[in-house]
Amino acid sequence: MGHSATSSSAVSAHSPSVIVAVVEGRGLARGEIGMASIDLKSPQIILSQFADNTTYAKVITKLKILSPLEIIMSNTACVVGNSTKLFTLITENFKNVNFTTVQRKYFNETKGLEYIEQLCITEFNTVLMEVQSKYYCLAAVAALLKYVEFIQNSVYAPKSLKICFQGSEQTAMIDSSSTQNLELLINNQDSRNNHTLFGVLNYTKTPGGSRRLRSNILEPLIDVETINMRLDCVQELLQDEELFFGLQSVIARFLDTEQLLSVLVQIPKQDTITLKNCNTPLLRAYYGSLEDKRFVIILDKIKTVINDDARYMKGCLNMRTQKCYAVRSNINEFLDIARRTYTEIVDDIAGMISQLAEKYSLPLRTSFSSVRGFFIQMTTDCTTLPNDQLPSEFIKISKVKNSYSFTSADLIKMNERCQESLREIYHMTYMIVCKLLSEIYEHIHCLHKLSDTVSMLDMLLSFAHACTLSDYVRPEFTDTLAIKHGWHPILEKISVEKPVANNTYITEGSNFFIITGPNMSGKSTYLKQIALCQIMAQIGSYVPAEYASFRIAEQIFTRISTDDDIETNSSTFMKEMKEAFTLFATHFLELCHIDVLYPNVENVHFEVQHVKNTSRNKEAILYTYKLSKGFTEEKNYGLKAAEVSSLPSSIVMDAKEITSQITRQILQSQRSTPEMERQRAVYHLATRLIQTARNSQLDPDSLRTYLSNLKKKYEADFPRAEQVSGNSEE
Repeated sequence: MGHSATSSSAVSAHSPSVIVAVVEGRGLARGEIGMASIDLKSPQIILSQFADNTTYAKVITKLKILSPLEIIMSNTACVVGNSTKLFTLITENFKNVNFTTVQRKYFNETKGLEYIEQLCITEFNTVLMEVQSKYYCLAAVAALLKYVEFIQNSVYAPKSLKICFQGSEQTAMIDSSSTQNLELLINNQDSRNNHTLFGVLNYTKTPGGSRRLRSNILEPLIDVETINMRLDCVQELLQDEELFFGLQSVIARFLDTEQLLSVLVQIPKQDTITLKNCNTPLLRAYYGSLEDKRFVIILDKIKTVINDDARYMKGCLNMRTQKCYAVRSNINEFLDIARRTYTEIVDDIAGMISQLAEKYSLPLRTSFSSVRGFFIQMTTDCTTLPNDQLPSEFIKISKVKNSYSFTSADLIKMNERCQESLREIYHMTYMIVCKLLSEIYEHIHCLHKLSDTVSMLDMLLSFAHACTLSDYVRPEFTDTLAIKHGWHPILEKISVEKPVANNTYITEGSNFFIITGPNMSGKSTYLKQIALCQIMAQIGSYVPAEYASFRIAEQIFTRISTDDDIETNSSTFMKEMKEAFTLFATHFLELCHIDVLYPNVENVHFEVQHVKNTSRNKEAILYTYKLSKGFTEEKNYGLKAAEVSSLPSSIVMDAKEITSQITRQILQSQRSTPEMERQRAVYHLATRLIQTARNSQLDPDSLRTYLSNLKKKYEADFPRAEQVSGNSEE
C-alpha cells in the first residue's frame, strides 16, 4: 500500500471521517462502478454499484455526498502517465482529499462477500441478497476493510457493523455542475454564508439530522409513496404544536454517535409518549421502533454502573472530572480509594496556592490546562511586584501583557502525583465500562435503528420549522409541473421584501419553454427557482408557492452561463432536452420562432417597463420580474449598449441595417400558415384532454363545465383554425 497522490488533508467544519474505496470495471465492463465507504466514527458501511457514463457524474455526486477524508483506488488505475479518466476526474474534483493506492489483488469480490457474512449484524443481513452478484461493490468493500484494518491495527468484531446497499435507482441524479449552479450546499459568492438551499431548510438539532438533510438534497427521492409519507409527517407536525415542540425538545438532547451512551442516561423514559398519539404511518412506525424492549435493558444496565449526571462537557478540566466520576461509587472499592486520593491531591494543590498567595501577598489563582496540568496565574500591574520580579520560588514563568503564568517545584511534584492517580482511575474505569459494554453488546444493535429514527425525525422537524417561517405549501405529484405564485426560497431568505411570485405550467404537450428578457430581468433566478422547488418537493419538504404540482424528475440538469465544458456536457444535455421538461433562457430571440415548427414549444418572457428619467432626459428600465406569455419585445440589447459606448456611429448604423435585413428574412421564412395554427390548436387541446383524463378529481358536473369551457376557449382562440377545418370538410 502506498500513496500515489496526496494533498493537504484540510479538515472541514464537519471533520471528515469517511474512507471510500472506488473501483471500475475493465474492458467491456468499463463504466460499471463499485463503491464502499465506512465512517470511522460510526460502525456503518454503505455499498453501491451502478453504471456511469464517460462524464462519471454519478461517481462525483456520490463522493460529494460522502465528503470523504480519504479515497482508495487500485494501483492499476493510478499509474503515472497512464492513469484512468475516472482517477483523473476524482483527483481534480477532490483536491483536499488524501488518495491512497491499494494493490489490485485486494479488490477481491469473494473476500468482500466473506467480510459481509462475518461482520453484518443480524437486523441488516438481507443486504447479502442484494449484493451477492454485485461484484464491483464487493471488491471495493474487501479493499476498504483490509485497508482500515491496516491503518487502525485492529479488526471489527463479528456481527458488529450495519451494512447497507444504496443503488442509484431509488434517487434522482443531480450532477456536480448543477449542484454548484443551484447553490444547493455552497453559496457561489461567499462559501462561508448559508444562503443556500441547505441553509434555507437546515433547522436540524443533531449532526445525524444535518447529514441526512445534506444527502437528501444531493440525491432526492423518486418514489412518490415514500415522499408522500414524509409530507404526511410534516403536515401532522405543523398541525399539532404539542407534538412539534415536544419532539424538538427531545431531539435537541441527542448529541452525535460518540456521546450517545452518556446522552441515553439523560433522556427520561416518559418522553417517548410524545409520539404515542401520532396518526401518520411513518411517525407511528418510529414510535414502534422506540418501544423496543432492548432500550430499557440497555438503560437499566447503564444506570447501574454510570452516574445519572455523567455527561459530555466542554473544557478539559470539566471533562477530566466527568471521566473520573462517571462510574458510580461502591462498584469497585479500589476505584473509590483512587478517586478519594485524587480529590485530596486537588484540594492540597488549591490549599498550597492559597498559602503562597498569603505568604507573598499576591493575587494568585489556580488554573488548569491539558498540557501543563495545574499551574498558577496572576493578573497584576507592575507596582505590585518589587522590582517587577516574582519570588525566586516560582519557575517556568511566562508573561502576556499584565498576566503571569508560572509554577513551582512542589506544584510540579503534586501534578505528577495527580497524573499517577488519574491513570489508576482511568484504567479501572475503562475496565468497568468494557465489562458493561460486553453485557449490553447483544442488545446494542437497536441503537442503529435509533440513530436512523432520530436523524429522520430531526430532518422532518427541520422541514416543518422552515414552513413556520414562510408560507410554504404541500406539493402534489402528477404528470404536470404546475406552480401557482411560486418564488425563489434562497432569495426570500436574503431579501428585505418577498420576491416577486410567478406561475409555471409545463406539461408533456408543452415541455420546452423558451424564456426571454433583458439582462437582470430574472431569467436565471426563475430557472433556479423551478429546480430548487422540484428538489424540495422530492425530499419531502413543502415548497414556496400558493399551489404546486410536480412530475417526478429522475435527473436534474442545469447549464447556466457559457462556462460549461461543452464536450463533456453537450451530449448528455441534448439527450435530456428530448426526454425531460426543459426551461431554456436565451438572448437569441430568433430561437423563439421554433414554436411554429414544434407545438410542444412555449414562449414566455420577463416584462420590463421603460420609464422616462426627467432629470437626465433619458429612458430607464424598470424590472417587474413578472413572467408573461410570448417572447420579449425588448430586442437588440447589444445595439443599445453599443449606442451609449465609444464605438464609432458608422459601425452602429451598419449593425442596425444588417439586423433589419436578417429580421425581415427570418419573418418571411418562419411565418406560420393557417394549417400550422390549426395543428397547434388541436395538439394543445388533445394534451389538455389527456391530462384531464389522467389527473382529474372533479365530480361529473364540474368536469362537464370544465370541458365546455375548454371547448369555448379553443373556438375563441383559434377562429382561423376552424375556418381551415371547415373548408377541408366541404
